[in-house]
Amino acid sequence: MTDRIFNILFLCTGNTARSILAESILRKDGAGRFNAFSAGSHPKGAVNPFALKTLAAYGYPTEGLRSKNWDEFAAPDAPQMDFVFTVCDNAAGEACPLWPGQPMTAHWGIEDPAAVEGTNIEKERAFNEAFRFLRNRIRAFTVLPVKSLDNLSLSARLHEIGNMEGATRAPMKMKDAQ
Repeated sequence: MTDRIFNILFLCTGNTARSILAESILRKDGAGRFNAFSAGSHPKGAVNPFALKTLAAYGYPTEGLRSKNWDEFAAPDAPQMDFVFTVCDNAAGEACPLWPGQPMTAHWGIEDPAAVEGTNIEKERAFNEAFRFLRNRIRAFTVLPVKSLDNLSLSARLHEIGNMEGATRAPMKMKDAQ
């Protein structure tokens, strides 16, 4: 009997940087346990070259990465997602499609390295930092005993991961919503 492989979708608005980094990191670090995907609400159609350069520098895969619309993953023939993580504040605030199977969700927002202006060195520094923050979150996620945690505990752990170093904003707490 084989263990179940979980499908994870990382969302961002443009799907050019943060969600692409996260997809590649989980592809490598979660290989055999997780399938990683990324998409955007308003994809720009091309992956940021600094994202590709950063991934290659750290030995992470870049083949097959592309900027795509999140509607691809809401279609009836799309893989059913187990987890959906937003990695930018804009995507977290948008009305997402209804994902088949009602996956667990969390916000893991970090600053947009593609928004950094300045020299190439400053841009590379921003992408390296984004990579580090995302890799730390993904590593914390991949060691969770997903199969043995109840949904409430798992949800709490996913939100804790989103509050790790580099978080852009704290997710809304239930008492704040009242």
